[in-house]
Amino acid sequence: MRYLPKSPAEREEMLAAVSTKSVDQLFLSVPEQYRLKEPLNLPGPFSEAEIIKYFKERASENSLGYTSFLGAGVYNHLRSVITDTIIQRGEFLTSYTPYQAEITQGTLQSIFEFQTLMCQLTGQEVANASMYDGSTATTEAVLMAERLTGRRRVLVARSVHPEYRAVLRTYAKNSGLSVEEVPFQADGSVDARALQSSLKDDVAAVLLQSPNFFGAIEPVEEVAKALRGAGALLVVSITEAVSLGILKPPSAADIVAMEGQSFGLPPSYGGPYAGVIASRGKYVRQMPGRLVGQTTDVDGRRGFVLTLATREQHIRREKATSNICTNQALCALAATVHLCLLGKEGLREMAHQNLSKARFALTELEKIPGVRRAFKAPFFNEFTVELPRSVKLVNAQLLRSKIIGPFVLGRDYPELSKHALVCVTETITREEIEKFAGVLRAVLEQPV
Repeated sequence: MRYLPKSPAEREEMLAAVSTKSVDQLFLSVPEQYRLKEPLNLPGPFSEAEIIKYFKERASENSLGYTSFLGAGVYNHLRSVITDTIIQRGEFLTSYTPYQAEITQGTLQSIFEFQTLMCQLTGQEVANASMYDGSTATTEAVLMAERLTGRRRVLVARSVHPEYRAVLRTYAKNSGLSVEEVPFQADGSVDARALQSSLKDDVAAVLLQSPNFFGAIEPVEEVAKALRGAGALLVVSITEAVSLGILKPPSAADIVAMEGQSFGLPPSYGGPYAGVIASRGKYVRQMPGRLVGQTTDVDGRRGFVLTLATREQHIRREKATSNICTNQALCALAATVHLCLLGKEGLREMAHQNLSKARFALTELEKIPGVRRAFKAPFFNEFTVELPRSVKLVNAQLLRSKIIGPFVLGRDYPELSKHALVCVTETITREEIEKFAGVLRAVLEQPV
């Protein structure tokens, strides 16, 4: 009975215990138009052997041998098989989350090491034990700034990832938070003048992403200086964490929110990932999630404790900093193992390869008639180009040559209808870049 649904008699017993006559009554709070009135359109029922056969057939439909130039917040990086070997050990794989914290010393130590690495990378003083992903971490960082300042207005660069901005708007919708967008300049970075003119004494935070969604590196320190007299906090979001192997850490920011997917986590159809929030030490009491600390036991031995846990599960809802329910412990562990295997020099070398290959790709693409670089701001491993025709149609042609084309910026930025966001990581070879440029040239030379 462990894996089977409850019997009709058991269901009746459960309904009687909660004084309800039918299962349908349990869902009266859900609007009728959203309730499922017929079974899901699924094949089967299947036996176990048939289910295994079905999924093997579906897996065989996945095409191999494709080269991807798609990034836009999710990145394909090299991962050591050692990472998977370690995180699949029973003591890690089964340790979901440290509810009885001090019993799970191994889990606490891995989280402590993760926090330490995140502080070193971001140039901040304290980091939490991870969030769901980069989008929720970014929104929670903004809400953290709201609590710290007591203000309700947030300025968000329009060059921040569109999906991150959508998550923030969803949170803000029913919380009374006012979110205003700041345009970007011709070089792809935030419009500093527009930001300055919008900066009033009611602004809680300014949100930047660097490298931003167009791949441009934002002037974080300049914006931080502009905010010093305004009382607003600077929140910097990072979607491509490998960039920290070569770029200066955003230590000038008050709060850093980051997506940790680039550290040992495959794209995996969009998750699960591990978000990060790091900040200055004085803000730690308003940091969401958990923090693990180091101490000594009665015998003087090194030990780890759950130092801070301001979640709804631990304290009263009105005092909670977040309702985040998990710290993505397994994903954070993967990031920790990956970074420890790489080391400082390894991460720096990986970042250098990303930068040099992206520069080479841009050089090759600019040789094609009608292709031009759209934004002149410095970039890391992503850059924006303008094509002489629809990016969506071009991508369809590239796919025939087993090339997954760049991100179609017109989807989220109507004024950039012919612009493409190209991503090149260390996984892409010189030959693949040259093939991409050659196929793109042939596609653009075809008559419309």
